[in-house]
Amino acid sequence: MIVEDNDADVFLIQEALAGTGLRIELEILLDGEQAIDFFERVEHDPDLSCPTLIILDINLPKKQGGEVLKQIRRGPKCSAAPVLVVSTSDSQPDRERMASLGADGYFRKPSEYEEFMKLGAIAKKWLGPQSS
Repeated sequence: MIVEDNDADVFLIQEALAGTGLRIELEILLDGEQAIDFFERVEHDPDLSCPTLIILDINLPKKQGGEVLKQIRRGPKCSAAPVLVVSTSDSQPDRERMASLGADGYFRKPSEYEEFMKLGAIAKKWLGPQSS
């Protein structure tokens, strides 16, 4: 799952994931409110499952990434789901805050395409063989 409001960044994340060679079904949510609603539904519907990996932007419309991460960690169904934060911010306070909320990794969005594609290898650690 990708929770990201910037279309260009969604495209780059999709490109990076496609470069892993894994077969991945993606759900894309464009704001924090949609993400919180999604995770509330997952927790209450036995037919819905948690995503294998959640790629989460910090700066989202309606609800910030930190609020989304709190919601993910609150419920028993998704509390252990890996969350990889992606952000343009490289500040230590942002990194520490997201880690304290339970983020499993942090990727600063680079301005160079090749550097952005490294996100695929990072995500592959969590997606692994079950997706190939």
